[in-house]
Amino acid sequence: MAYQPYPTTGNEPFPQQPQAPKSVLNAVKLMYVGAALSVVGLIVGLTAIGSLKRAIEKAAVNAHKALTPSQLHTAEIAGVAFIILTGLIGVGLWLWMARMNGAGKSWARIVASVLFGLNTLSVLTSIARPTAAVTKTFGLIVWLVGLGAIALLWQRESSNFFNSQSR
Repeated sequence: MAYQPYPTTGNEPFPQQPQAPKSVLNAVKLMYVGAALSVVGLIVGLTAIGSLKRAIEKAAVNAHKALTPSQLHTAEIAGVAFIILTGLIGVGLWLWMARMNGAGKSWARIVASVLFGLNTLSVLTSIARPTAAVTKTFGLIVWLVGLGAIALLWQRESSNFFNSQSR
């Protein structure tokens, strides 16, 4: 015997999404901290332009290569452009990942992990690049924030949340 559903008014509330667990909420907070630190790092990187010039000159001397003033200026401009571009992209990615992971998008956790892996490579290569020490320090601090966020995103309660959201 089949029963007909009870007639409704059509104004029923939508089923509520499960609340993100504390580990995901803390990871999202760390991602916002990462975005804020990236903004500070961008500002600090731009204020350290003078030390960038000295770092480029030192790298050229160590490579036994003489740079003309024009080449030095071009390298400095490229360094500043690199700082601005990577800083803005970094801030945007932090904010996007915070929003998507907070919403329980399972793909976002994977993307955040891949981005963290790329950031790890970037931090490792920045050690060898001619950049200001303060820029390297901020990069390391931002990396540590990312490490904390990734660790929180892959905890069991986080995994349960992401699995329930993907159903």
